[in-house]
Amino acid sequence: MATVKSKPSVSNFDIKKYQVNDQLETKIVEIGEDSFDVQIKPLSWFKRNQLVSKCMKIGLNGESSFDGALYVREVLKEIVVSAPWGKTTDAFLISINTELGEALEKLVAEPLDNGIQSDETKKESNDI
Repeated sequence: MATVKSKPSVSNFDIKKYQVNDQLETKIVEIGEDSFDVQIKPLSWFKRNQLVSKCMKIGLNGESSFDGALYVREVLKEIVVSAPWGKTTDAFLISINTELGEALEKLVAEPLDNGIQSDETKKESNDI
């Protein structure tokens, strides 16, 4: 025998509670003794999923891989709104050294935890 649940009251649902706000967050990026501010915007659930999908590769035999470098690059281009260098572009990201790259990488949230492991994560877990 099937049970029927009544519909929840729509009047109690506040969509604004679940939407990404448009407020920018100022983050301090530190490299040794240097530091500077960057303003970042939040990444929506949908946009993060788009980027994860873009970075996922499925091989002919069904094996999957995740391009972590592409993910970091695409997220940085999406979230960094204001920075001392201006617009965050591929040309900018290709031109920076490891120190700045690793500092900016800390601004990027991990991709959704859905069993996907980047090559870096796989290396780390194999070393344990």
